[in-house]
Amino acid sequence: MRQPYLLLDIDGVLIPFPDADGSTPATHTRHDVVPTGRSADNPVTVWLDPDHGRLLMDVIRTGLVTPVWCTSWRRDATTLIGPLLGLPPLPYVDLPRPRITTSHPNGYLWKRDHVDAWLGDAPAVWVDDDFTGLDHAWAAERSAEGAPTLLVQPDPRHGLRPEHLAKVTTWASRLPTARIA
Repeated sequence: MRQPYLLLDIDGVLIPFPDADGSTPATHTRHDVVPTGRSADNPVTVWLDPDHGRLLMDVIRTGLVTPVWCTSWRRDATTLIGPLLGLPPLPYVDLPRPRITTSHPNGYLWKRDHVDAWLGDAPAVWVDDDFTGLDHAWAAERSAEGAPTLLVQPDPRHGLRPEHLAKVTTWASRLPTARIA
């Protein structure tokens, strides 16, 4: 079996959503970034936990997964967000920019069809805060069909926690290893 992809979302995972009072976790640091299509006089403020970079690098260094950004930040994930966390350049799933008013236009996460096509039959662990029951059913079906798939869903107000990455590592370590001829 080939090495699983580690698909990483950003909003709600690395950048938590503020509480009702506008607060973010005390562990996070403010950064102003200029995504593609924005100008320096119109930056986007993001809050990132500097420990996330170290924690993600610990998982990456295990060699158990191949990390890939899977976020509406697209290429900006690797040029703006990753460097702020001390991450190396990572590939990204080139998601479209749909005109939707909800992240679940068909009852499941809008990214899922694009991710499914991108993955083919590759195993994957996907970290995103916005899955529905239909996404979990999709992951179970992929797994039953021989493409092991794990969904890890952080609380969007708290974001990624060490226990989420421990779950990723434990899951990936239990997969059959690839045999290279």
